[in-house]
Amino acid sequence: MLSFLLRRLGSIVPVLLVVAIVVFLLLRLTPGDPAALIGGNTATDADIAKIREGLGLGKPLVVQFGVWLGHVLQGDFGHSYYLNKPVLELILQRMEPTLSLAAGTMLLSVVLAVPLGTFAAWRMGGWLDRGLSAASVLGFSVPVFVVAYLLIYVFSVQLGWFPVQGYRRLFGPDARGILAWAHHLVLPWLALTGIVMALISRVTRASVSEALSEDYIRTARAKGLRERDLLLRHALPNAAVPVVTVIGIGVALLIGGVVVTETVFSIPGLGSLTVDAVLNRDFPVIQGLVLFFSVLYVLINMLIDVSYLYLDPRIRY
Repeated sequence: MLSFLLRRLGSIVPVLLVVAIVVFLLLRLTPGDPAALIGGNTATDADIAKIREGLGLGKPLVVQFGVWLGHVLQGDFGHSYYLNKPVLELILQRMEPTLSLAAGTMLLSVVLAVPLGTFAAWRMGGWLDRGLSAASVLGFSVPVFVVAYLLIYVFSVQLGWFPVQGYRRLFGPDARGILAWAHHLVLPWLALTGIVMALISRVTRASVSEALSEDYIRTARAKGLRERDLLLRHALPNAAVPVVTVIGIGVALLIGGVVVTETVFSIPGLGSLTVDAVLNRDFPVIQGLVLFFSVLYVLINMLIDVSYLYLDPRIRY
């Protein structure tokens, strides 16, 4: 087990190196000059060249990448071109809203999707099964920003139940308490839950349905075991591995979803920081955010792999 964890941790290094190289090259190859944006419309060519020299953008790409990578290995992700703050400091400041949004969405999706998918598999062909299938297709089809604006129009503009935009911190000197924190996140949670819930519920239904068709289930049912015990003690535990696996895929969906959701609801998290950095061509911030999301995704998938040991005793690493 320890050797497996060490191998997985070691595999993070080449993954991050490839991600860093690809992001670094793509940023430099795409149109747009950060120095021109910083200088503004009144800047002359000499002013722009001076800004580029100050940012280190006039050096060869290999030299730029080597300098940046050397600083990253020392824990220095650089300074933002526009905010003039360390990238790591910006990420830490914006982390709480994003983690609150992602964790709440995943918890809500799992709590709703797993029971619904299990019951749909138990009553396959029934009204809940058909309704869940239709809702899953709808959840995959409708973009997150469309759902977000519909929720804002109904529950904020028309009913006035929730705020249109903004965020209240849960921790820190300006914290407003858990009720204010949750009140501002209800609509963002609901906007993101649709697509993640659709994915988890579909896989849960398929996995539980396959488990219910196994011989040991038919034998247990023939012996008179209650249906509730069949589902909770036999079918669902044996269908847990695919469900947990798809939760890891849901994390990837959340990474893209928080960017859109935070922008719509004006939540000062990593998603809105990413949008601002892309619009301003803030290379150090973009590179630091991509590395952060990559590390987070790899670590979550490693934890999911480890959980297989407890979900299925037959699995050994």
